Amino acid sequence: MATKEEVLQHIKELAKSDFIKKEEILKAFDEGARKENEDSKKLGIAEILYYIGGAIVFFGIAILVSQNWNTLNSFTRIFVTLGSSVVAYFAALLFGSKKKTENVGIAFHLVSALLMPLGLYIAFHEAGFVMTGNGIQALISFILFIVYILSLIAFGRTIFIFFSILFGTWLFFSFTGYLVGTNPIWGSDFFLYRTLATGLTYIFLGYYFSQGKRVSLSGFLYGFGILGLLGAALALGGWKPHQKILWEIAFPGLIFAVLFLSVYLKSRSFLTFGTIFLMLYITKITAEYFSGSLGWPLSLVIVGLLLIASGYLFVYIKDKYIVKAI
Repeated sequence: MATKEEVLQHIKELAKSDFIKKEEILKAFDEGARKENEDSKKLGIAEILYYIGGAIVFFGIAILVSQNWNTLNSFTRIFVTLGSSVVAYFAALLFGSKKKTENVGIAFHLVSALLMPLGLYIAFHEAGFVMTGNGIQALISFILFIVYILSLIAFGRTIFIFFSILFGTWLFFSFTGYLVGTNPIWGSDFFLYRTLATGLTYIFLGYYFSQGKRVSLSGFLYGFGILGLLGAALALGGWKPHQKILWEIAFPGLIFAVLFLSVYLKSRSFLTFGTIFLMLYITKITAEYFSGSLGWPLSLVIVGLLLIASGYLFVYIKDKYIVKAI
């Protein structure tokens, strides 16, 4: 194996001959460091047990309060839930400050993030707030969003980004639901449009994080973003005789835009969900418009052939543009 000095000397010689550029060296270095960072974050048995244990702690406290609701006074209900979430939050900060116990800290963050909404809900209930509708959900999600945004600013840990996005999404849906109320003008499509907007936001956030040190978040955001975007767009198309022609026409263009972006972004999430929704769209359109005229058996044959073509397209793009790039 070559020494560090030999490697550096070789790079100098390549640079002098204009065989390689500085940007290419830096890109290769960043990709190598990023890959090492991703490999170091793979979950092991211990980490999985930490997170499962955190979830069990939450369920244990929730069941404890539920079973003994009538025997506990207001202070005890709030202390057991909201108090426990605060204790778990500071325990997570303590454990997360050391590399060896970082994953234990994440487990306590999970306990805190699960208990805090329950604790706030009980606190507002005991204070006499009306606990129905989107209003109280918007208030609770706003408090949680602010807590984790401030935590992100103060401590800069990736886990706070995850919970900020989670509670920010809850805030968006609950607050917009509160503003609209039961107004029939908006109809059921209002939820789908909000889901579509959320999916787009996730995709933009995923791209933003893919350009920095927190690239591990991009896969999660791309996956849920594409799922929300394409799922909402497909549902907005409706079903005959109440279909929306504009969305049915626009959907194939959206699909191929996603497949194109899968190559540009080197994203398996874009490719996988793009192919799945292409198959769903083909099946939907065939069943909707051609099953009566061509006959159901012939329609199934056409769908099968088109799905085979979609599967081949998936493999071709993955092997040629994504796997090699990764």
